[in-house]
Amino acid sequence: QLQLVESGGGSVQPGGSLRLSCAASGFTLDYYDISWFRQAPGEEREGVSCISSSGGSRTYADAVKGRFTISRDNAKNTVYLQMDSLKPEDTAVYYCAASSFGWPRKRHQFEYDSWGQGTQVTVSS
Repeated sequence: QLQLVESGGGSVQPGGSLRLSCAASGFTLDYYDISWFRQAPGEEREGVSCISSSGGSRTYADAVKGRFTISRDNAKNTVYLQMDSLKPEDTAVYYCAASSFGWPRKRHQFEYDSWGQGTQVTVSS
């Protein structure tokens, strides 16, 4: 069974930082692109970032470019999302997802092989 588990969410003030982790169990992440999505209350789930299986390609949504950094450690079977200069509009539940090709090529939930349960990020003063 392919399982992804996100962690690292929490509450921070604007301008603060958080590092999210996406850990896999039951399979190796080596061959998967890993995408991060987020969903705010009442909003559609949106793509945030994606890293290729090799780590050589990284993609970011315009809203987070320059503030978020995606990385992966295949030895630890984990992908990270470093989030700096957080803004209130970054408040959402953040999900990671695995697939052979990631976001933005794949935008729909059903296109991914595995999703995590999500971790809440709240940015508020």
